[in-house]
Amino acid sequence: MESKRILIFTGNGKGKTTAALGMALRASGHGLKVRIIQFMKKDDRTGEVIALRQLTGVELVQTGCGFVPPATDPAFAKHREAAERGLELAEGTMCAGDCDLVVLDEICTAVTYGLLAESLVTDIMQKTREGMALVLTGRGATPGMIALADTVTEMKCLKHALAAGLPARKGVEY
Repeated sequence: MESKRILIFTGNGKGKTTAALGMALRASGHGLKVRIIQFMKKDDRTGEVIALRQLTGVELVQTGCGFVPPATDPAFAKHREAAERGLELAEGTMCAGDCDLVVLDEICTAVTYGLLAESLVTDIMQKTREGMALVLTGRGATPGMIALADTVTEMKCLKHALAAGLPARKGVEY
């Protein structure tokens, strides 16, 4: 049996979710079972969501509520509850052991925004079973998360079209 593997894609640059979805594509090609839990996203019309629905053995669940308001906004509680539901689903997935690859998309950002406690995420990371791969994405991976990971890649933005005023493009940003 393969050993467990924990990977983190973090940083301020573009490509964190894209890298994780590339791993899901690769795993699907090998007949592995994949579950992707998106912690802060809710738009089911993006290109990746549409494409993932067509892949055998890949399930995507969006538990997020979209853009997170400041913690002082009354709507913040709804976002925290959504993140907690995503974490419950992640824990159930990790304990069931019926997936080969689990992607927790934007979970690092959920911790950065105060939607989830770092300790809850590191607890989930420690439940990674032998033979399973766990991928965490999002800005602001914490030192505790990084310490538990086998591979950590920081995406660094050197230049971005959106900063230059170019609009988001179908198939590139969404």
